[in-house]
Amino acid sequence: MIKKATLLITLVLFSSNILKAQEQTDTLQYWKFNGVTSVNFSQVSLTNWAPGGENSYAFNGLLNLSLNYSKDKNDWANTLDIGYGIQKQGDQDIRKTDDHIDFISKYGRKISKTFFVSAMLNFKTQMNEGLKYESDPDTSYVISKFLAPGYLQAALGMEYKPNEAFYAVLSPIAGKLTMVLDDTLSARGAFGVDPGSKSRMELGGSAAIGVKKEIMKNITFNSTLGLFTNYIENIQNVDLDWKVMINMKINDYLSANLNTHLVYDDDMIQDLQFKEVFGVGLTYKF
Repeated sequence: MIKKATLLITLVLFSSNILKAQEQTDTLQYWKFNGVTSVNFSQVSLTNWAPGGENSYAFNGLLNLSLNYSKDKNDWANTLDIGYGIQKQGDQDIRKTDDHIDFISKYGRKISKTFFVSAMLNFKTQMNEGLKYESDPDTSYVISKFLAPGYLQAALGMEYKPNEAFYAVLSPIAGKLTMVLDDTLSARGAFGVDPGSKSRMELGGSAAIGVKKEIMKNITFNSTLGLFTNYIENIQNVDLDWKVMINMKINDYLSANLNTHLVYDDDMIQDLQFKEVFGVGLTYKF
């Protein structure tokens, strides 16, 4: 009798573990994780080089992660984009060429085959201080730091998503928080905050468009466009943030990538800002 009871308990526990493992497997199948990391390095060394020139080296690293959940009427997409680059030329100090952290979380509740009620959260900042370089290195000064600026934007609206490669979100209700948590930059009134204030809140509307598609074999095109307008002040001035990343795979470990970033925000400066980074180096996908 004891043996039968022991056997029965063992079978129950074993079955319970199997069911629990099956539930975990079933849950995990609704999640998809992807990542791409790229490291590029270039170096020039000259010794008694008659045509002239300067020694130099440059490093640039990129990390792009995505974690998506899709089940029934629920669709939740998360992306994290991090980049950092430095260069040194001649006798100059090491200078930063790239520095960004960009996190987007987007949740949609399906109401038809291609339309969702959507909520989106976007956080952006940088890792290290940025300098305004002058001809005299001693007069260079700090113009940005971690969370100076930092941007947190939240939006509610409707999303059109016909497939996994494209989405468009229109949000008539959106809030944008600009943070300048450095005392010196705050005192200057940098990035649109009032002098001495460390934050600025804006209420407006936004739109976001994303495309991620393999346009030909081993070439992936990834683009995100964000627009925001302030309902209360200067509604005609639309903030623009447009990123394009083209990844060209050479083999499992070598690739070339082209990244461009176009920004317009009149609270920063009155002109268009543009950045382009091209590199060939080591890449790993997971």
